[in-house]
Amino acid sequence: MAASENDISIVRRLAERVAEIAALPVQAQKRELWRRVNRLERVRPPIHIQALDWNIWEELIPTATLTATDSFCRSQERELRKRIYAFEEFGDDRVEDGVVACPISIGGDSWATGFGVPRQLEHPQEASGAYAFVPVILAEADLEKIQAEPVVTVDWADTERRYQQLSDLYGGILPVRQVGRSFFWFYPMDQFIVWRGIEQTFVDLLERPRWIHACLERITQGYLRSVEQIEALGLLSPGNGNTMLGSGGYGWTDELPQPDSDGTHVRLKDIWARAATQIFTEGISPAMHEEFAVRYETRLLERFGLSCYGCCEPLDRKMDIVRTIPNLRRVSMSPWVNLERAAAAVGRDYVYTHKPNPSIVGMEQWHPDLARAQLREAFEKTRQNVVEVNLQDLHTVRNEPRRLTEWTRIALELAAEYA
Repeated sequence: MAASENDISIVRRLAERVAEIAALPVQAQKRELWRRVNRLERVRPPIHIQALDWNIWEELIPTATLTATDSFCRSQERELRKRIYAFEEFGDDRVEDGVVACPISIGGDSWATGFGVPRQLEHPQEASGAYAFVPVILAEADLEKIQAEPVVTVDWADTERRYQQLSDLYGGILPVRQVGRSFFWFYPMDQFIVWRGIEQTFVDLLERPRWIHACLERITQGYLRSVEQIEALGLLSPGNGNTMLGSGGYGWTDELPQPDSDGTHVRLKDIWARAATQIFTEGISPAMHEEFAVRYETRLLERFGLSCYGCCEPLDRKMDIVRTIPNLRRVSMSPWVNLERAAAAVGRDYVYTHKPNPSIVGMEQWHPDLARAQLREAFEKTRQNVVEVNLQDLHTVRNEPRRLTEWTRIALELAAEYA
């Protein structure tokens, strides 16, 4: 390794702290809490902070505070500091398992290749501003650009090289594990709209529905070919543990793998998957949502053991079609749903992921009383549901990291009241 002894020492000291955290009895308690939620037991709602982008982590752990000089050690230092920070400052219900993951080098699948259609982005002048997608599918003939027959590859030599690099660095303080895919997220329509543009796609839904269906069919076939090959190549890992389930929760469950599992070969039906069509706002009718989204997403999700649905799209008026999804266990409700209607529609049949509006911690001034009031309203209206709270899509806390600490403390206090 090119890293200095000092850099190695920095990483290992942090790894020792992560190992201490992972060994605490509270981790087992958190695992069991997630298992019970995923069994649809009405327990104390888990609280979780998720999806913090680079900008907000820079506010919490500024790059200038990192001390390792070697680039590889520096990247590991940052990740370890994140894990320690989450435990010591957030104090939410995430589970620290003390494992260092070494992803298997998988290539050629639809996620890696982008279906052969490169994205074009228009960046703003502001460093942290929102970028726009430039349409690249301009004519109906461009349908042929969407590659529906990917060829999945695996680079075991690269995987082994990175595994040895991590193992040497950590020196046995934390276990390093080679991991394959343990969770899949499908988004056929959201994928297409990146290439076509939002406004034009909505026009196409009315004027060119057959063409849209043909495009979605190619995307769906690409997803299916990818997961089938990943399964056949033995590139799946168990998803019944500390696997993040996209827009909500963890995969801890005693219902996976399936009873007929041989305990060695992980299959698609032994893991979780999620689908969402975030671009379909409330203005898209339930019938259209079913025709252009759920109809394709169902063909993907039915291959898996347990499934999740939803992200940013409001689903409070669309649960009738969402309920047709096989093996559905979790529904993620956006901050823009009607809470009473959403809670009634979900009932006790699925885990209800409540997502507070993330602006609560990103406003110019921090208002803990408002945060408490919003959370209390949510707990009141979901007291009959199996509910979890997931604060996500965070981009800033106005350089006041204490906001997340205080928000979590408030959420945990109220969750205990509504257990």
